[in-house]
Amino acid sequence: MAEIVTRTLAETTALPDGTLLGRYVDFSSAGTGPWHEGEPMDPRTATALDRAHYPSHPHVAHQIASTQLGRYGLIVALDRRHRQTLLSLGADPGRLFLLRSFDPAAGAAADVPDPYYGNDAEFDDCLSMIAAACKGLVDELAGLVGYTARL
Repeated sequence: MAEIVTRTLAETTALPDGTLLGRYVDFSSAGTGPWHEGEPMDPRTATALDRAHYPSHPHVAHQIASTQLGRYGLIVALDRRHRQTLLSLGADPGRLFLLRSFDPAAGAAADVPDPYYGNDAEFDDCLSMIAAACKGLVDELAGLVGYTARL
């Protein structure tokens, strides 16, 4: 969800010179574990994104490797457990952020809850949280053109 929302926002965010942010930023999503490796996006996620009018995406699940972490200017984790796993893999703490830290309305709610065992409403709620945080992330990225983000 986060990759698609952020990519969509970046592709429509104009910079002062008139170019679009999406031209300068590369987004890629990966898990911190091998679960669902090689599988397409969860159909409930795709349905929630479709209900919210985001474009379809041929995402295939894969796990982040420690050797990949150095190539990203910004790494965004969805919860504190993912953040800790990324740190243990060698992620630079100065380039690692929790997604909801970009949403001022999130307050102390740092984690995006995993809706995997939930219903459609929980997937929609999760998407709403992600979308609010991604808006803040894209605003931040607009000032940091040239970074590569790992979601």
